[in-house]
Amino acid sequence: MEFHESVLDLIGHTPLVRLRRVAAGLAPTVLAKLESFNPGGSAKDRIALRMVDAAERAGLLRPGGTIVEPTSGNTGVGLALVAQQRGYRCVFTCPDKVSPDKIAVLRAYGAEVVVCPSTVPPEHPDFYRNTAARLAAERPGAYRPDQYANAANPESHYHSTGPEIWAQTAGRVTCFVAGVGTGGTISGTGRYLKEVSGGRVRVVGADPDGSVYSGRTLRPYLVEGVGQPSLPGSFDPGVPDEILAVHDREAVALTRRLALEEGILTGGSGGMAVAAALAAAGRLGPDDVVVVIVPDSGRGYLSKLFNDEWLGRSGFTRDAAGPHLADVLAAGPGRPGPAEPGESVGVVLKTMAGAGVRELLVSRAPHPVRAAEVLGTAREASLVRRLARGEADLGDPVGEHLGPPLPTAGAGQSLDRAVALLDGGDDALTVLDAGVVLGVVTAHDIAQLLRDPMGVRRS
Repeated sequence: MEFHESVLDLIGHTPLVRLRRVAAGLAPTVLAKLESFNPGGSAKDRIALRMVDAAERAGLLRPGGTIVEPTSGNTGVGLALVAQQRGYRCVFTCPDKVSPDKIAVLRAYGAEVVVCPSTVPPEHPDFYRNTAARLAAERPGAYRPDQYANAANPESHYHSTGPEIWAQTAGRVTCFVAGVGTGGTISGTGRYLKEVSGGRVRVVGADPDGSVYSGRTLRPYLVEGVGQPSLPGSFDPGVPDEILAVHDREAVALTRRLALEEGILTGGSGGMAVAAALAAAGRLGPDDVVVVIVPDSGRGYLSKLFNDEWLGRSGFTRDAAGPHLADVLAAGPGRPGPAEPGESVGVVLKTMAGAGVRELLVSRAPHPVRAAEVLGTAREASLVRRLARGEADLGDPVGEHLGPPLPTAGAGQSLDRAVALLDGGDDALTVLDAGVVLGVVTAHDIAQLLRDPMGVRRS
């Protein structure tokens, strides 16, 4: 008989598969290492096992103890698998942008999940990492692996992922690409491949546009499980030769193409890594071999990246029939951009009157504003009521008197869909293009275009 004693024995030894269609026309051989073949469905199984083993050896985790960890989902699944076999409880904190599918998976493995706001700054007590630290301090027998600073994180890839890639490519790999989240995969695997090849292997990181690794201004992004607001201890900046910033639009497009053209169902971080791998491969020759880590399965993203409604409302797709909301914006006279939260109520009301609008988005972010950076909506009627009741003064910062953000719709959505969204009681929509705010469209704007369809300037 051939069998394993537990699912933990199945961690590692994941396969390589050639990307033939999405890499068509490129000179190098481009290979994807499919970490979804781990029992928990991601590369994080590797670090989970090694971190728990190290904690047990150090006496930090004892029988009946509780593992507390901040996670975007995959590390939690890996830790939950190990905890099951070793008799530990698990508590995980997740930012609220983590897909409901992933949270459901964590709970299916028996974990307790605490969902935290993703828009608070890293120093805020409700930031998901700070919440995990507080919970670990409050619970007797709790241990926090802290994947962001745990040496076992990069070590797991140095001792497993790196040697696997070297053996699977018979030492022919010349370029290694991985998304950078905690930094463990790229640091451990990259260090091994550089050492074993005598420095011949080039290491390329993929980073969401808006994360710290690519050196740009910190901005929110939609891809989950990668990027950071600050450099974690598990990342070795001396390992990557370069880090490429990948926008959400490109990451989502490659994620969808991998499923439709290669039969590889992965998440946005996988699409992001492949986008960076294709960019790197474009500079290489026929003798090069590029290996890219595809870190997880797409089954945790079915409600987002593979959901047509979510993609449409976020501005990633375009309905076949028009006109579209982008056409409404193009046909309109133009509206003022978001107001600053520190602007006075009086100034904002004057801006509205001058532009002939009744609502303004409010954000402190620079143009172009991303959807998660919208703080709320200043509405003329609400502000006037507050002034009349003495609940506001003209000199008050408008940020103290905001209503909730407007519902969102994608620039490529048809007017039929937009009207259906307005049926919910709102009279305006924030129009998004791949998560970036293009402007605001009102029911009046749509009615104007419907009355004069010949006047539309099609996008």
